[in-house]
Amino acid sequence: MQQLLQQAQNMQQQMAVAQQELAETEVTGTAGGGLVTATVTGGGELKGIVIDPKVVDPDDVDTLADLVVAAVRDANRAAQELVEAKLGPLASGGLGGLLG
Repeated sequence: MQQLLQQAQNMQQQMAVAQQELAETEVTGTAGGGLVTATVTGGGELKGIVIDPKVVDPDDVDTLADLVVAAVRDANRAAQELVEAKLGPLASGGLGGLLG
């Protein structure tokens, strides 16, 4: 039983470290062939948007808005992949792996 508790504590510590690393890791997403780039953390925090001046058209704000949304979605997808890659081994092992 003591070994089981120690394994659970070790997993909890590994999870905390992984979550901290994710919160500090930045990933990017793009849209429009790189005309708009969004940067988010592995924790999902939007850190920045870069917009190429070529895409700024005062008469077509809707396209720019769509590109920004697409870039943020792409960045969030990349962040989710990072989370799955980082936490996948911990999450799949879980307590079920210890108890099963």
